[in-house]
Amino acid sequence: MAASFLLVLLLVLTIISSSSSSSLTRGSSLAVENKDDLLVSPNGLFTAGFHQVGENAYGFAVWFSQQTTTESRVVVWMANRDAPFNGKQSKLSLWKDGNLVLIDAGRNVIWSTKTKSSSSSLVLQLHNTGNLMLHDGGQTLWQSFDYPTDTILPNQPLTKTTKLVSSRSSTNYSSGFCKMFFDTDGILRLIYDALETTTIYWPHPSFRTWEVGRLQYMYSRRAILDSNGQFNSSDGWKFKSADFGMGPRRIMRIDIDGNVRVYSLVKDERRMKLKVQWQAISQPCKIHGTCGPNSLCIYSQDSGRKCSCLHGYKMVNSEDWIYGCEPEFKPCIQDDQCDFIELRHVEFYGYDFRLHGNYTVDACKKDCLQDNACIGFQFGWSEDRGFFYCSLKNSLRNGYEMGYEYSMYIKLPKRLVTSFHQKTVRPSNLNCPPPMLTTVLRSYEENNDIKPLGFMLVFGSMIGFIEIVCIVVFWYFSSKRSSTTEQSYFPAATTFRKFTYSELKKASRNFSEEIGRGGACIVYKGKLSDNRIAAIKRLKNTNYYHGEAEFQAEISTIGRVNHMNLIETWGYCAEGKHRLVVYEYMENGSLAENLSTGKLDWATRLDISVGTAKGLAYLHEECLEWVLHCDVKPHNILLDANYNPKVADFGLSRLFDRSGIDQSNFSMIRGTRGYMAPEWLFNLQITSKVDVFSYGVVILEMITGRSPAGKHHSNNENGEVDQLALIEWVRSTIEESDPSRTECWVEKIVDPSITGKYDQTRMENLVRIALQCAEEDREARPSMSQVVSMLLHV
Repeated sequence: MAASFLLVLLLVLTIISSSSSSSLTRGSSLAVENKDDLLVSPNGLFTAGFHQVGENAYGFAVWFSQQTTTESRVVVWMANRDAPFNGKQSKLSLWKDGNLVLIDAGRNVIWSTKTKSSSSSLVLQLHNTGNLMLHDGGQTLWQSFDYPTDTILPNQPLTKTTKLVSSRSSTNYSSGFCKMFFDTDGILRLIYDALETTTIYWPHPSFRTWEVGRLQYMYSRRAILDSNGQFNSSDGWKFKSADFGMGPRRIMRIDIDGNVRVYSLVKDERRMKLKVQWQAISQPCKIHGTCGPNSLCIYSQDSGRKCSCLHGYKMVNSEDWIYGCEPEFKPCIQDDQCDFIELRHVEFYGYDFRLHGNYTVDACKKDCLQDNACIGFQFGWSEDRGFFYCSLKNSLRNGYEMGYEYSMYIKLPKRLVTSFHQKTVRPSNLNCPPPMLTTVLRSYEENNDIKPLGFMLVFGSMIGFIEIVCIVVFWYFSSKRSSTTEQSYFPAATTFRKFTYSELKKASRNFSEEIGRGGACIVYKGKLSDNRIAAIKRLKNTNYYHGEAEFQAEISTIGRVNHMNLIETWGYCAEGKHRLVVYEYMENGSLAENLSTGKLDWATRLDISVGTAKGLAYLHEECLEWVLHCDVKPHNILLDANYNPKVADFGLSRLFDRSGIDQSNFSMIRGTRGYMAPEWLFNLQITSKVDVFSYGVVILEMITGRSPAGKHHSNNENGEVDQLALIEWVRSTIEESDPSRTECWVEKIVDPSITGKYDQTRMENLVRIALQCAEEDREARPSMSQVVSMLLHV
């Protein structure tokens, strides 16, 4: 009896001594050879320890203690995913100086928390939430929640300093190419970031942020999945998991395919399994980088996602589609050596280097054949503009075959074109429930039996009813989301105030004193509650796609710039259908108004030239983002009480960060007739030089009194001229002047309304600078900072 008691006691002590702990104290270690060296959360849900990631390769990770039906661990965090350590003599140690380190067999520190502490209460503990925390008394020195890998757990925040990065593959835990992060504008995005290319694919880049219910420039950047399965992000994005409510254990993970999903751990017989409760992208082929360059992604519900090389191409790496395909042919040098194959219902997103509107397929083919950089073009129909377009591409990436109505044309040698046969592809739309997607094939034969006919009528009626329900539900949620977006949008990163519509209506005395008018807005004078005199711009067109776009552009742009020669914005109103911008009142109105009255003297015009140039130079080169104004003209240059110029009206502006993203992707022609650079008319790349051109035209208008927009500001004969006529008239006047005569060419072009004496040398310099800015070749134009330097250093 005593022997049995001793045996039981020994067994219990053995179990206790070998059992895992939830903490690691100062000076202690966990060894990779000891499989029992684990940290287990008090509730037993999570385990931290050494996880094998390859042959004799390990990482220190946190995983769910209970395995799934696939016999694999659900890893939620890993310390050294990109630097695995040896399977022998490696260990995790909490040094006496407070640093938590991973030491490889070669005695090298391959990972550490870089913490320091002399407290006697220092401890590393795995909490019930799955958070591995290094405590120093009541202070947290380090926690795994601050350094997520590809997964976040409930109540683990995703912030502006953290991101989720997919794993390379199902067996390779190292960092992949897809990331979830907060962009510089505060929008939560998914990005494909490989060595050769970087593209954002969620939210879909063809939509503006407010069209997908997002809020830009919020004060904080934070997203969290709570314990109930509801996700909330500071940019306004929110959703609930399909199993919303307390109970299930959930994770949110960016998977190896680049899609973000919320999973629940559900019990299947005696084991657990992961079940998808939400996913960001319903069509996986639309995830960028899915199949690599020169390949096509095809998806079906039966076989899933598959990749295939384009006709004439072969795989680069037979074991990994990420490298895509390479051509098996030599590029065509002469036009008659090439032709095109048509891929119907296929789209290749991005990498357009030239866009043509109102073009035929034959015209697109001709242009592509004559350009060696062109390897194909996308052909489609523009609903907004009402014509067909084609976009020429210099790279074939992000190709998919589903749900696209138009065609892609690939340039190939003629011998490959003749051998091409495309299988018929039927476009699909997976927006409705399965009954709407099922194609019922019927063979009609004469039959006197009325029962099959009755069955078919009933079945057809059911399908029709389901269609009606689907349409009504889609319309309801779309209108609801649109209304919510219009009501809730405000860019809180800007420092100005949000006004109510009633406040601005009162300040402007029911919009009674009009001080300006444009094609899309009316400007009123008002007095705010703090007695400041303000200009209140009210958008006339507030429909979702036009007035809203202009309003968003002005708010998001002008709210982030600060310069003495840029208009100061005090606030805005986004209430219901009302869109208003409140900015400082400029006592002397616009430059256009002052030119028409002829009361600006030479010194004032010169100061306006310099100030305007400084403001544009700041936009182009000095502020945190590149800003193209896109509509520089006298009407958008306002003058304060001292006639200091301030560039205003950013409704057509375009803002870019400095990440190297293609800056030529404009969806529409911008600007005002008479001041637009030739690039807009000839589909050339749009750069900051379009503003330089417009500036040059404005300066010529100030000097001559002649407007390129069809109006004149002086008593000159033939004052009504167009843009090219104004520029060429000044150039020809200079060229035809006789150097031997005492009369200077300046006197022939200068506006007679300029009062007072002017410095002839500076006037000549200003004219030549303006002509250089208005060069047809954009490469010949100076930058705005160079213009400022030339104006200040005659």
